[in-house]
Amino acid sequence: MNTLKTTVLMALLMGILIAVGGAFAGRSGAMIMLLFSLAMNFGTYWFSDTIVLKTYGAREVTADDAPELYNLVANLAANAELPMPKVCIINSGVPNAFATGRNPSHAAVAVTTGLMQALNYDEIAGVLAHELSHVKHRDTLISCVAAAMAGIISMIANIAQWAAIFGGRSDDDENGGFIGLIVTIVIAPIAAALIQMAISRSREYEADKAGGEICGNPNALANALEKIEYFSLNGPVMSQATASTAHLCIVNPLKGSKQTFINLFSTHPPTSERIARLRQQAIAMGR
Repeated sequence: MNTLKTTVLMALLMGILIAVGGAFAGRSGAMIMLLFSLAMNFGTYWFSDTIVLKTYGAREVTADDAPELYNLVANLAANAELPMPKVCIINSGVPNAFATGRNPSHAAVAVTTGLMQALNYDEIAGVLAHELSHVKHRDTLISCVAAAMAGIISMIANIAQWAAIFGGRSDDDENGGFIGLIVTIVIAPIAAALIQMAISRSREYEADKAGGEICGNPNALANALEKIEYFSLNGPVMSQATASTAHLCIVNPLKGSKQTFINLFSTHPPTSERIARLRQQAIAMGR
């Protein structure tokens, strides 16, 4: 069901991108946006992991550099029947983690130094299992493409707004008229953002469930989420985090500075609900 939901949401997101192009520049604009979205998806497919890791200043480590962490990832990857991903460490005192990469053969998992200090071994295993689940189900690629599409739609909306202010476009029917302008500037970016966030939320629930199975202890992941959430709400904001990449992290790293008012505008499901589901999963597994 989550896979079907994600596919439908991604199709809607591409549809909005094409519609925005059409509203802003007629049929030729729609075709340009279709080609642009395909090119953008191709670029994201190949370079998303490199961009994200550089954004967070993640440093790749080997078994010699961080033997306990590296071996833990290796064991969990084997449990999940995945190739060994790159293992990276982010120099940040804020506990958090994420996975990235276009497919399981070109994946990376990254954890902060703060996470390794704040969590015990089992809890770290739960977090890494969650991230490996994202890798296994290719959520990392889906999230990056969705974020890129939403960003492009917002960029077009900004261009349309400035063009309207300075009289750079006509209001004839071919170019979409006044209604098309309103849709381009106001409605499309909001709809795109909502779809991107819905995709992110649906994948988090699935990754929690699969992560609990991979590590064999859903309670450990639940305990980790409790600790990470506490630091997110009460500690400093992770300096490397950006609005365009926050959805990749296991808990929203920007919550400390910007609280969400309703779940529709959140990149992550409520942590309390995630924990409750994991507790139920643990009971079902006899843990």
